[in-house]
Amino acid sequence: MTDASSKGKNSSIQRALRILEIVANAKQPITPTEINRDLNLPKPTVHRLCSQLEDEGFLQPRMDGRGLLPGPKLNGIALGILSNNDYLRGQRHVILQRLSEQLGETCNISIPNGDHMIYFDRVETHWPLRIQLQINDHVPLHCTASGKLFLSEMSSVQRSRLLSKLPMDERTPNTLTSAEALKPVLSKIRKEGIGIDNEEFFQGMIAVSVPIRDSQGRLYAALAMHAPTARMSLEEALSNVPAMREAAAELAELMDDESTVE
Repeated sequence: MTDASSKGKNSSIQRALRILEIVANAKQPITPTEINRDLNLPKPTVHRLCSQLEDEGFLQPRMDGRGLLPGPKLNGIALGILSNNDYLRGQRHVILQRLSEQLGETCNISIPNGDHMIYFDRVETHWPLRIQLQINDHVPLHCTASGKLFLSEMSSVQRSRLLSKLPMDERTPNTLTSAEALKPVLSKIRKEGIGIDNEEFFQGMIAVSVPIRDSQGRLYAALAMHAPTARMSLEEALSNVPAMREAAAELAELMDDESTVE
């Protein structure tokens, strides 16, 4: 009885892992029906497993709801594995260090993980006036440049579902604390591909972010810079976007090259 139970459990785990493998290797969003061409499972079973993996954050639907993509947890696992590569970590940090020196301000890479962003790498400015945040610190989605960039790429249904669960705390007088207030802001961010924090997380600090995308155009991380308003205005920060996009492209190429190494 125990053996049969273990076998059933392992079978479900193996099926779920196989689904994650198929989605991760797909060159475009893939539907449960397309996934099942390799699995040959009963239709209700594959839909149930995909739904469970989506609920847990390992998968996410495309913005229009047609097809599945790797979710924040699966992306986090992939980036976590890549971060253990000493060569990759060094090359990534060189790009981030160069950008920070070029802009004269703190720059960071963050990855989405469920209901928050995690600082994945960071280079501090040499100026004494700065915000002290560390690698692996968690920051909210609704009031940070990188978090809002991530939210902007979600489908409206998925975003509404997530925001309904978030404690959208008022961090400053500028913080937007409702899904309705965020809606036009996120629409603009999605159109322009630039996340903005206008003193919404910390009073007296602004931030700008751009996406780091994989070879299929999917956002799996955000590159951001932030600065105190005493030193830089939001308009001045936005003038740095071209340089940030160049660095983001370098980082994306670095990650993509590393992920193809056998």
